[in-house]
Amino acid sequence: MMDTHDNVKNVLDAISVFTLIGSFLEMLTPVFGLIGAVIGLMRIAEMVTGKNFYDLIRKKGTDDAQ
Repeated sequence: MMDTHDNVKNVLDAISVFTLIGSFLEMLTPVFGLIGAVIGLMRIAEMVTGKNFYDLIRKKGTDDAQ
């Protein structure tokens, strides 16, 4: 299961780079470039912290009360 998850992340990384470059070259609309930039920033945040992006942004809620 993790191999599939990692493969999807790698494919999204490659697509985000190409969309970002394509946006700068005016081959794609800037919206796709923005999506690529956001995905790239999410991946950088994951690499820096060593956690999944979901874990970084989710609220603890009831976990703090225990």
